[in-house]
Amino acid sequence: MNSKLSNRVNEMAISATLAMAAKARELKEEGKDIIGLSLGEPDFTIPEFVKAAGIQAINDDYHSYTPVDGYGELKQAIITKFKRDNNLTYSPSQIVVSTGAKQSLANLAMVLLNEGDEVLLPAPYWVSYADISKLVGGVPIEIKTSIENDFKVTAQELEAAITPKTKMIIYSSPCNPSGSVYSREELRKLADVLVKYPNIVVISDEIYEHINFIGKHASIAEFEDMYDQTVVVNGVSKAYSMTGWRIGYIGGPEWIARACNKMQGQITSGANCIAQRATITALENPPSKIQFMVDAFKERRALILNLLGEIPGINTNEPEGAFYVFPDISYYFGKILKGNLIQSASDFSLFLLEEAGVATVTGEAFGDPNCIRISYAASEENIMEAMKRIKEALSN
Repeated sequence: MNSKLSNRVNEMAISATLAMAAKARELKEEGKDIIGLSLGEPDFTIPEFVKAAGIQAINDDYHSYTPVDGYGELKQAIITKFKRDNNLTYSPSQIVVSTGAKQSLANLAMVLLNEGDEVLLPAPYWVSYADISKLVGGVPIEIKTSIENDFKVTAQELEAAITPKTKMIIYSSPCNPSGSVYSREELRKLADVLVKYPNIVVISDEIYEHINFIGKHASIAEFEDMYDQTVVVNGVSKAYSMTGWRIGYIGGPEWIARACNKMQGQITSGANCIAQRATITALENPPSKIQFMVDAFKERRALILNLLGEIPGINTNEPEGAFYVFPDISYYFGKILKGNLIQSASDFSLFLLEEAGVATVTGEAFGDPNCIRISYAASEENIMEAMKRIKEALSN
């Protein structure tokens, strides 16, 4: 801790996913053979039609500052996408384009939360939800789930967590890190609770929307009685492999969108012009154009679950979306593996990195201390080799 730095940054946790990725890169630079299964990044390249749109934007001499909340043409493409894919109707004033969905989430926290406001986080949750909330004075309240219930919160658990201080709930479906997907029926049960508390803003993170193995994606904003209470967060990083292009967006109540526009205008202003032009083309094309990626992820899911099933002490469920498995590894707590005492998921994840050369992420970072997150956004060859190494490392 550096006393010359602000309390807010001294008290902020380092992103566990980025920290593990950095550690894996460091070991690789030292010449060690590391298989990285820690980052949430598709291993596919960007679709050719998206690349072509980016190149065309450069040739068309796009280079100037962009509108704070995004090009009008991009907002129209987002509106079309919401209607086509989610049956949601928004006007341009309800859309804000940001530098990645992470900035969209930060904007929302900054414009909605005051000191002491409680933010409900069904656990496990994406690593940054808690620290983004704390950064602006919010108080994260974890709602525990279990692998037996596919890491989904029930209506009863949700209502029990609500207090007069509750201001917001943030969840993702499909979920990072668990891969769980809420069905329309499950969301309706949660909505029946939330409509009784109209001052609670629902943040529905749908960045993995198209990586869904069980059918049509459902959004809680589709319910007429939840539309004005919900902000949908999305982007193009996962479905279109555009992680480095940094384009995210929201659709929600106009008063929230205009506040985000105001906040963003003082922080970063508009997102990258070339990336925005390419995103117009990405969103104007139907999801069928990226179905080949979803099909590949589904095959990899089957592969990794089959291989994990051969390893004693690894308890898995079948994730319904995204590209992660989130196994319970608490069987190994208290055991000594190759001279290493395993007392936590962090110990276990570090053991896998150092002994097996496989980078994963501790579940503690996601609000579940019994699990680790393993990404299968990797080649089948790397998945098979990684699981072989893990199995060998765990066999004393």
